Amino acid sequence: MLRVAVVGSGPSGCYTAQSLVQQDPDVLVDVLDRLPCPYGLVRYGVAPDHEKIKSLQTTLRTILEHERVRFLGGVGIGPGGVPAARLRELYHAVVYCVGAATDRHLGIPGEELPGSWSATEFVSWYSAHPDSAADGFVAGARSAVVIGVGNVAVDVARMLARGVSELSPTDIPHPALTALAASRVTEVHMVGRRGPSQARFTTKELRELGSLPDTEVAVRAEELARDPACLDPSALAAPQRRNVEVLRGWAAAEPRQSAHRISLRFFLRPVELLADKGRVGAVRFERTVPDGRGGVRGTGEFEDIEAQLVLRSVGYRGMPVEGLPFDPESGTVPHVDGRVLHAGSAVPGEYVAGWIKRGPTGVIGTNRPDAKETVGSLLADAPTLVHKDLREDPLVALRAAGVEPVEWAGWCAIERAEAELGKSLGRGVVKLPDWRSLMNAVNGQVR
Repeated sequence: MLRVAVVGSGPSGCYTAQSLVQQDPDVLVDVLDRLPCPYGLVRYGVAPDHEKIKSLQTTLRTILEHERVRFLGGVGIGPGGVPAARLRELYHAVVYCVGAATDRHLGIPGEELPGSWSATEFVSWYSAHPDSAADGFVAGARSAVVIGVGNVAVDVARMLARGVSELSPTDIPHPALTALAASRVTEVHMVGRRGPSQARFTTKELRELGSLPDTEVAVRAEELARDPACLDPSALAAPQRRNVEVLRGWAAAEPRQSAHRISLRFFLRPVELLADKGRVGAVRFERTVPDGRGGVRGTGEFEDIEAQLVLRSVGYRGMPVEGLPFDPESGTVPHVDGRVLHAGSAVPGEYVAGWIKRGPTGVIGTNRPDAKETVGSLLADAPTLVHKDLREDPLVALRAAGVEPVEWAGWCAIERAEAELGKSLGRGVVKLPDWRSLMNAVNGQVR
């Protein structure tokens, strides 16, 4: 009987577990997570108002409730947790599905000023990630700049413009809801260094900005005109062509009065965050133009955009995993078809799936075929792997070492506590925002 540890309970981890139990009728899978809650970025990365995407939790739940799958939350792997070498001893195989845990930096002066944050920090705050220690994002801010033109940038821009009546029915934690309700941010600028045809957002996400109540979306026709592909979008791939069509429609629209204004800006490269009374007060951008090779070059012309809140959304990056090789350039673990490569050679028993395997690319559904490829490699190695004699249940061994995992019943207790919290606030389910309240729920204590 094959025993497999899957490290990470987000989509890639769950799809890996699903593929394993579907293809091997005897395999036993433990899905381990550092957090006491499953679902990874579906719980802690999808915006609260995207309830349709968040409903994917129902599918992931079915996987984790499979009779041969066991959820073990609150189990860190590596420094401060279970050593990777010990995990390898407890299972025939280990699949790392740990995602890309950190964000990229701009590397410009003033980036560390108060009021300058990564979009990851902002998302963690409004998603109730228990590691989020940040607060005060919108306090005192009138204008916000979001640097980046991908779906995460669209998410945070949309959340800044949402009204309390729209967010209250969601599971957003109450402190974040209260702060956003008191926000005085009326101007949101979403800025990209390249042209509209190269933006990374999807058309569905983009169009959603135009449907926000009492919100104007502004696009400058002259910035669209700098992009040759916008003049004749017929040669673009369908997703980019649809984006350009939406942007051209907004550029041609008449200005109107509204409570919020979201400005989409292009061909602006951030070069410095400017201070005002000890915190960020504006962002200085250099205007860029296409360089004819798919990139841009600076023009030496600059523009300052006022902002008391700056959120950078310029991509995620994987972090090294204890005991595994790591490519710092790509932020991934070297592998062949999911088999981890040590000094260029595949070592049966260690595997990767998801972003730590391929980098932060694709959508949630991309993780399914990615996981299937890795599982194919693992099961091909299984005849060799099962020769290792595993003498004890890994859960018993973890407990003997002083690790007390949060099992599925503990997660269900968290769900009940979040439902009770929402009821007490006159809302639906409301997320518990910190480690203490989560673990109190697991242990049946009164918050």
